[in-house]
Amino acid sequence: MLVSATEMLQKAVEGHYAVGQFNINNLEWTKAILATAQECNSPVILGVSEGAGKYMGGYDVVMGIVNGLIKDQNITVPVSVHLDHGSYDHCYKCMEAGFPSVMFDGSKYSIEENIEKTKELVAAAHAKGISIEAEVGSIGGEEDGVVGMGECADPAECKQIADLGVDFLAAGIGNIHGKYPENWKGLQFDVLASVQEKTGTLPLVLHGGTGIPDDMIKKAISLGVAKINVNTECQLVFAEATRKYIEAGKDLEGKGFDPRKLLAPGVEAIKAKVKEKMELFGSVGKA
Repeated sequence: MLVSATEMLQKAVEGHYAVGQFNINNLEWTKAILATAQECNSPVILGVSEGAGKYMGGYDVVMGIVNGLIKDQNITVPVSVHLDHGSYDHCYKCMEAGFPSVMFDGSKYSIEENIEKTKELVAAAHAKGISIEAEVGSIGGEEDGVVGMGECADPAECKQIADLGVDFLAAGIGNIHGKYPENWKGLQFDVLASVQEKTGTLPLVLHGGTGIPDDMIKKAISLGVAKINVNTECQLVFAEATRKYIEAGKDLEGKGFDPRKLLAPGVEAIKAKVKEKMELFGSVGKA
């Protein structure tokens, strides 16, 4: 069932759990994540970066794949498709393509320009019944050419953005995209607590979910985080499973080179990882 992410995240805040956003890159990934969500009876958000959207053939193609799978695979749990770290122009492109949810990443702008652009996009999104995420304080690391230094968000600025009517908010608290370095200092929970104090029950978003220790994940959820983004971890397990298949020579046995067989181990690895994360986030059985 395709929905905006607003209601599922409000329920997550009230129920003290988080909904996973798992980024998709192709048909196999999308099918694997949706099947796992259905199996776990969990709401799910399918993240689509601008780069992934281009790779998959365009935003209309993305929505065609998702809508087709929901119908033909009888997916009944709440599903949202969400533009991840979207630019101003691409937010509008995704709204036109039928995305039920978008993220505008205005963290690279001054707070004044971030507010101006976010305010306009909130009005445009809500006019179409689309949920919208905003960002304050950049997320560290690099994703699709978007590089952040991992600055912590200013709680006062978070309140300014929250007051614009955004549906959920990403606030930098020392989290990064990709693998965490050995000298990573961990999440800054004092900042997260201050943000929650300023924004009340507004669902908060934790980007860079790969590699964060389980106890930190649970503490973040207790402080209002209702959406956790996972991408790199799925990529890593997919690559590992595919490598093992090829290194074992399975692709040389019979019709092992058939992409339906070649990609199957990776797909199963994604399913296992997504299920593991849904259990950790507490969203199993919450559809």
